[in-house]
Amino acid sequence: MGISDTIAVFIDQMLRDMDGVAELQRSELASRFNCVPSQINYVISTRFSPEHGYIVESRRGGGGYIRISRVAADSQMLIMHTVNAIGGRIDLGTVAALVANLRHNEILSESEAGLVLSAVGNNALRSVRPEDRDVLRAGILKQMLINTVKNDV
Repeated sequence: MGISDTIAVFIDQMLRDMDGVAELQRSELASRFNCVPSQINYVISTRFSPEHGYIVESRRGGGGYIRISRVAADSQMLIMHTVNAIGGRIDLGTVAALVANLRHNEILSESEAGLVLSAVGNNALRSVRPEDRDVLRAGILKQMLINTVKNDV
């Protein structure tokens, strides 16, 4: 297991132990794992992002901290949180991470996840110029997710 995996497991365990909210000090973690603080930033930005179901707040300075909160919500709230995280454009890799998170939280079934990925994949969007695909992909994904919320009501 690499250092990034070790740090991610440690943070995940903290989140479990602290009911889904952990406050961390970057320098303290870097010292604990004998790495540079930017390694901590990397782990947080790649493993604990909104796409993965987390909210990250940061305060810099001497007493600075990073607060990571697991989004613990009902399915409608998680879907709307996901829709808000999408923005005006989204690449296929980020879509895959969002869909995996929704799958992990049992918001989407395996077949629904497959349909979403197919609908926003490069094959489905091949008639659209490559530079315009991420904008269209975001719009389609948002509408599919919003429709999911409407059907649950």
